[in-house]
Amino acid sequence: MPELPEVETVVRGLRAVLQGRRFAHVAVNRPDLRRPLPVDLGQRLTGARVTGLHRRAKYGLIETDRDDTVIFHLGMSGRMRLDPPPDEPAAASKHDHIVFATDDGHRVAFNDARRFGSLDLVASGSVADHPLLAGLGPEPLGAALTPAYLRAAFKDRAAPIKALLLDQRLIAGLGNIYVCEALHMVRLHPARAGGAVPARTFAPLVAAIQTVLNAAIAVGGSTLRDHVQVNGELGYFQHDWQVYGREGAPCPTCGRAVERIVQSGRSSFFCASCQR
Repeated sequence: MPELPEVETVVRGLRAVLQGRRFAHVAVNRPDLRRPLPVDLGQRLTGARVTGLHRRAKYGLIETDRDDTVIFHLGMSGRMRLDPPPDEPAAASKHDHIVFATDDGHRVAFNDARRFGSLDLVASGSVADHPLLAGLGPEPLGAALTPAYLRAAFKDRAAPIKALLLDQRLIAGLGNIYVCEALHMVRLHPARAGGAVPARTFAPLVAAIQTVLNAAIAVGGSTLRDHVQVNGELGYFQHDWQVYGREGAPCPTCGRAVERIVQSGRSSFFCASCQR
């Protein structure tokens, strides 16, 4: 499933093409994805001008001049595919479930073979109250994620630090890959209780989270199976992983073999020598 850097990469790619453009036509080719699509989706978006594109956690937001906002999630296999203006109309894939055609001839298709993604259209003033977004914690790349905030959130918590960092109510958008990488960077074991993290470690932890996310965004995120950028290029951050997915490989810091444990059904990769 795409994590924050992958979604940020997609939003930035869409912004370059859609910002300020008008939707000449929006085709809705099926009634649902993971959840039912709004029945008036195509009608409300056709003719609307895009006024902003943003990300909240792992969701993309497309704002329009009709005070409507598209909220999309890519799910397991979804992608936003950009087709440049063709000499002749391109043939649509059977998995192009929503197709946005712009007034300058571009075509953006929400393609999702497994249909685990979602898309909704809501009044812009109620976006923050949408069930998918309400209750989310601060953005990890925003000013609200401070060492003091994280220390207060972890105080007296017996839950593993890995689980706390993945709790979207505490921090919005962090995923498995980048939490594993950040914890290795600050030498914290993923099973360590949140309440046992030393106070002096919270500043380096916030810095590590932001460093690894920004580094991943800079190279288009990580491509495991399905993630590609809107122009079809792969992400490249998987080549920079220090521990994630590297069970048995030498830790780049000390040379000891990277280990894997399962926490709440998710694999955690770490170095038992470096991370305590």
